[in-house]
Amino acid sequence: MLVEDTIARFGHLDILVVNHGIWPSQDRPVEQLSDEQWLSTMAVNLDSAFLLVKSAVKVMKKSRRGGHIVMVSSTAAQRGEAFHCDYAATKGAIISMVKGLSTELARDYIYVNCVAPGWVATDMSAPVIAQPEMNQKITSTIPLGRLAKPEEIAGPILFLCTPLAGFITGEVFNVNGGAVLAG
Repeated sequence: MLVEDTIARFGHLDILVVNHGIWPSQDRPVEQLSDEQWLSTMAVNLDSAFLLVKSAVKVMKKSRRGGHIVMVSSTAAQRGEAFHCDYAATKGAIISMVKGLSTELARDYIYVNCVAPGWVATDMSAPVIAQPEMNQKITSTIPLGRLAKPEEIAGPILFLCTPLAGFITGEVFNVNGGAVLAG
């Protein structure tokens, strides 16, 4: 429906940014992770991303205009996240999807890349970072010593959708204040 509505309104689709997901904030050891939480996280973070990309690619190929797809993953995809294996698994799958799709779609001039943020000051992270001890624990793992601002994630996404990134596909652009290196 989203892709069809976009075509109806704008006539074509040149850029798709897949930037949605859930991060269940309560720590859950794997043996206590419910099947329902696992399936819910998979459905929101991975299944819906796949279905959105599938629909967009069909339209992009048909238009023969090429396009840009940027999928948002996470540092959790690259180094894991204890007590959040559901989230880390979905974000790792996003990176694998980007790698596979980038080579599959290159001949159609559809560039597929990934931005992998670390902690970002958003509504989703607000309940955790509002706790002083958690905020200190989190920022101590980030070499730059702070959380990212949303616009610091948006900038690299925008770059990957411009001609300046015309020879970049299949890449994971880490935007995490150096956290993935310190992990």
